[in-house]
Formats: sequence, C-alpha cells, structure tokens
Amino acid sequence: MQVAATDPRPDPSGSGVILSLDGVVKSWGAKVVLTGATARVGHGITGLLGANGTGKTTLIGMILGLHPPDAGRIIVLGHDSVTAGPEVRTHLGYSPEHHLLPPDVKAVDLVRHVAELHGVPSRAARSRASDALWLVGLGEERGRAVGTMSTGQRQRVKLAQCLAHDPALIILDEPTDGLDPLQRDAMLDLISKVSREFGISVLLSSHNLDEVERLCDSVVILHQGQVAAAGRLADLQVSADQGIVAVEFDDTAERIALVLDEVHRAGVESRVVDRVHLFRGRPDLTAVLTRAVARHEVGLRSLGPHPVSLEEVFLGVGSPGGSAATGRPAPAPPPPPPPPAGGGS
Repeated sequence: MQVAATDPRPDPSGSGVILSLDGVVKSWGAKVVLTGATARVGHGITGLLGANGTGKTTLIGMILGLHPPDAGRIIVLGHDSVTAGPEVRTHLGYSPEHHLLPPDVKAVDLVRHVAELHGVPSRAARSRASDALWLVGLGEERGRAVGTMSTGQRQRVKLAQCLAHDPALIILDEPTDGLDPLQRDAMLDLISKVSREFGISVLLSSHNLDEVERLCDSVVILHQGQVAAAGRLADLQVSADQGIVAVEFDDTAERIALVLDEVHRAGVESRVVDRVHLFRGRPDLTAVLTRAVARHEVGLRSLGPHPVSLEEVFLGVGSPGGSAATGRPAPAPPPPPPPPAGGGS
C-alpha cells in the first residue's frame, strides 16, 4: 500500500460527509424497495443493517453508480452517483457477497486486473496488487490460483482487490460470510486496521449485529424502504438518561408483583430480559422505582442505567420516543405484564 499510515484520506466534498442519501426511491417493476431513504455517513467504519429484502444490495448498487434511483439523489465523496459514476468508482473499492471469483486466475493477477480497471497503470498495478495481498496476509500465497484457496483466503483476496487502487471508501458486503470464528475475528481485525491505519472509510453490510457493534463507529439501519435510524453507535445506544432503568430483584414473586403493580399504575412500562426488569416511561423513573421498592420492602440485587445494545436499537426496543435519526415513532413497546401468579419472578 502506498498510503502513509494514519494519514487521513482527502475529503473531495470538504464537508466531512463521504456519503449522503436524499430521499432515495427505487423500485424493480412492481416491487418497491426504497421509498425515500435519507442519511448522512461520515468518515470511519459504518454498518449498513436491515432485514433481508430491505434494500441493502440495491442501495449498494446505486452507490456504485450501477443503476440510478427512481427519485432522490446519492452523493458519494462529493460526486453524484448517476452523473459521475466513473469518477465515483475511481475512489471506491467493492467486495461483493458472492465468492464466484475466476478459479484459474492467480490472486495477484486478479487484484492487478481490478486495479487496472480503476485506472492504475499496468506496472504500478502489479506492484500495488502484491502490496495489497501482503497487507491482507496472502503475500506468500499471491501466486496461487484463486480456485485452490479456502473461503477465508478468498475473502482476503476480495479485500485486497478493494485496496490496490488506494480508494477513499470501500464497501464490504458480508465480508465474514463462510468464515469460522477464528477467521471471522481475524477478518474484523484486518478491516479495523485498514480503516484506522490507512484512513480508508468502510461501509460494511452485515447480518451479524455483534460484528457491527464490535467494529463500527456508526450505523445506517434500513426498515420498510426507509432509513429507520442512522448515526454514531454511542448516540444511538442510549441509556437511562433517555429513560431506561434496569432492576434485578432479590425477593419473592409475590412481593415483586406489588412493586410492578404500583409502577405500572404510575405509567411505567416494563419488560423482563434474562431475569432483569427493564423500566421506562417517566422522567422521574428512578425515584418512582425506589419509592415503590422501599414501600414494599423488596430486596434488590441492582438498580441502575441500562445501556441499550445495537440489537435493541435494531429492534426498536431502545428508542422510546422514536428514531434518533428520523423522529419517526418506534415500534410500540409490549404492554405491562400481568402480575405473576406465583412461583418465580
């Protein structure tokens, strides 16, 4: 790689925003995929999340300039993806989800060829291909035919061909697909190194929430054709400051039921996750809970803020007032559970 470690990539737009979606609409025939997706993505590693069929692959294709939106606009690194598709692709690297690489081609030749497609001169492309394969841990294997490589090695070849032309942004579609746990950890560490040390931003499409939570700075979550939430994980993973308190009781089911009944009548909502009761619904929630616990003399193991996980953000659990990005209402919380008949909390 010819990029100096820790050197940030130039920002062609000068705004700190590397990708912007403005009211993006896309249909395939009668199938409506995106209905007005809007988001801003900055530098760093951003996770692209959504259930199957929510438009992640379609959106990636439009970011690459391979097909235009029906309405709206996509700006990538300061360029319109429709009117400046070739210029956009000059600054992008892309690793597809599928593993259908040409089996008889040597890894170094495949990476070199992709670099040349991005406009790198032939001699420089061969040097960069070798450098990229060394970077991803395949320097000794660069002369092997891709078809003789394991799934993990092919995933690394796909990452290398993303990097050989020194892009500002790489798009990785399920980069850990088919990998065992050790290979997955190694791939995530490699992606982190590429981004942090070489200043390359990453858009990572994945079904694995644990991977995204471990690796990404920000997320964009697609739901029902729109961006349901977008922003930094630290901002989306709200805690009790936005009204969620976790309580673990240490008492009988009957006595716990007295506390639950009182706080429910006070307008507090609750749910139970692994024997921990999660409460929300009032700005003075902690005071309401502690008064009820003291009044009924119920034992406690713990009471404190509940950090919301990415899974809860994804499912709408951790957003009592609606999406942090769009202001749209979050899915309705479950109704308060009835007091237990006895036997366990």
